[in-house]
Amino acid sequence: MKDVAVIEDPAAAEASLDPMRARLLAELTEPNSATMLAAKVGLPRQKVNYHLKTLERHGLVELVEERRKGNVNERVMRATAASFVISPAALASVAPDPSRAPDRLSARWLLALAAQLVRDVGTLIVGASQARRKLATFAIDGRVRFATAADRAAFAEELSAAVAALVSKYHDDSAEGGRDHRLVVAVHPAVPRTADTEER
Repeated sequence: MKDVAVIEDPAAAEASLDPMRARLLAELTEPNSATMLAAKVGLPRQKVNYHLKTLERHGLVELVEERRKGNVNERVMRATAASFVISPAALASVAPDPSRAPDRLSARWLLALAAQLVRDVGTLIVGASQARRKLATFAIDGRVRFATAADRAAFAEELSAAVAALVSKYHDDSAEGGRDHRLVVAVHPAVPRTADTEER
């Protein structure tokens, strides 16, 4: 089972967004049969089987084993990943485009950049997985508490200058065999953590 799988296919995204199927995916981080799942989610076994077949058709769950139970062949299923991310590629025709209105201070532009990041990294993960290769990435996540809006603005200016200096130092347009990398730096207000978000 993968830690995270990227859903790029629109039909698979639609299947995963059904509330009952999403619940079944959450239950299937551990192998389970339709009979055991039916008791947990309060649906008839046949209905659970229907949802499982849909999820299996889209590669979101997989067969772990088949076992005989009385007169019935019981299929034990498991999710193909512990977590799923739906790529904006699944909604390509309405996906946000950061090139439309670049604005360093716009939250909507930041969201468009984040969507592009999810789409691009998702595509890279799928490709690396198919090629059985590791994907070279790097990320930093941190928190900073500003005393004033002026401090925040000054921080943004200093950060911009530091990043520009690093890019100028290491970027080489003429490097034969070099590979372009995308750099995204974002600062936004932190969302307060609740007991519910801490459990996820």
